[in-house]
Amino acid sequence: MKIIKQGAEAIIRLSKNKIIKERIKKSYRIKEIDEKLRKFRTKREANLLRKINFLDVPKIFNVNDKNMLIEMEFIKGELLKDFLKSNKSFDFELIGKEIAKMHDNNIIHGDLTTTNIIIKDDKPYFIDFGLGFISYKIEDKAVDLYLLRQALESSFPLISNNIFNKILQGYKLNKNHNEIIERLKKIEKRGRYKNAE
Repeated sequence: MKIIKQGAEAIIRLSKNKIIKERIKKSYRIKEIDEKLRKFRTKREANLLRKINFLDVPKIFNVNDKNMLIEMEFIKGELLKDFLKSNKSFDFELIGKEIAKMHDNNIIHGDLTTTNIIIKDDKPYFIDFGLGFISYKIEDKAVDLYLLRQALESSFPLISNNIFNKILQGYKLNKNHNEIIERLKKIEKRGRYKNAE
């Protein structure tokens, strides 16, 4: 089994054509609280992935909340971050359309970045719902978009505006599109004030 990613929350291993995601222990937390939290997050992520059968996301094969493991499909494609470096053409509106569907179903990704979207067969696949949750709030949906914009701007400052605008074109499918975009503008203003301080 090969470790392909090690984050703050989990270790991701590749075993044949399966991904094994293991939530790691946090020694700074009280043991019982740590176990409870990791178990809750493991279950929540697996439930979200099962619920999102209308998007391209990894299929769940097995969940072991005793060992905090999720076994899921390995999506063999290119991370959006790497794909953008290659200057290949892609219909970025598709990403916006898929996020619109996700938000219409009140699913918040929670970590919508260029490393959590994979491009495969001209389609976007969404991975790592470890910080995902259900919410009806306009604010939470706008924050999802804000995170994606921030990720694009930090890694691809010259093309981020163009790509994000295409994503927003696709996002117009969302039934609360206008409200969410208005809130996004407010969040961006707040972000600019914080940076100016």
